[in-house]
Amino acid sequence: MRSETPPNVVDLPDLRGKVRVFGERADGGRALAGMMAGFRGAEAIVLAIPAGGVPVGAALARELGLPIDLAVVSKITLPWNTEVGYGAVAFDGSVLLNEALLAQLPLSERDVAAGVAATRQKVEGRLAALRGARPFPDLSARTAILVDDGLASGFTMRAAVRAVRSAGAASVVIATPTGHDHTVRALAPLVDGLYCANVRFGSRFAVADAYARWYDVSDSEVRAILDQQRLPPTTA
Repeated sequence: MRSETPPNVVDLPDLRGKVRVFGERADGGRALAGMMAGFRGAEAIVLAIPAGGVPVGAALARELGLPIDLAVVSKITLPWNTEVGYGAVAFDGSVLLNEALLAQLPLSERDVAAGVAATRQKVEGRLAALRGARPFPDLSARTAILVDDGLASGFTMRAAVRAVRSAGAASVVIATPTGHDHTVRALAPLVDGLYCANVRFGSRFAVADAYARWYDVSDSEVRAILDQQRLPPTTA
């Protein structure tokens, strides 16, 4: 029997447990906007996690009339399986390791250090490509709305939450079109609010299953979306 939903979690009951509920990522963003109308005109900023979170975040920001920026975070992946991560590196250089998972993996300290270094380099490269020299926004009097296209393990989002807390956000909210029930419950105590339109259950979960049209979002598409949202240009 499932425990009661945490009080700071908002979902859409009609979408619980269902798949293919959104056409594409932007549809998920629009669904979230309908759930988050109270943020329209608020002192809030959408911080999208590239790459998949950007189409979602752009639609959400557009519908609510909020500014958008990026929270670059990347998972640290296994050398033999780039789909599986054992930690994450955030835009501020902070590292979060999944110690419970690491204890089960045949990785040496040198392997982990190499993985962290490679991921940190990846994050720095993406920051340079997508944000340039533009300073990170001041969050001290704002709500940071962290957006991704889905929550599977939630480890990337966990690292993002910690980084924006460290950056001084007045409050932190997670917004995502789809997520596993277990992950939603695990992340809820870390934030002030969590909006997940399509909460799903069971032993098998794939973010892609929430969408009829799924594809890898390129950095060039990210830049085009941000240009359309009139994000201030980067400074080389």
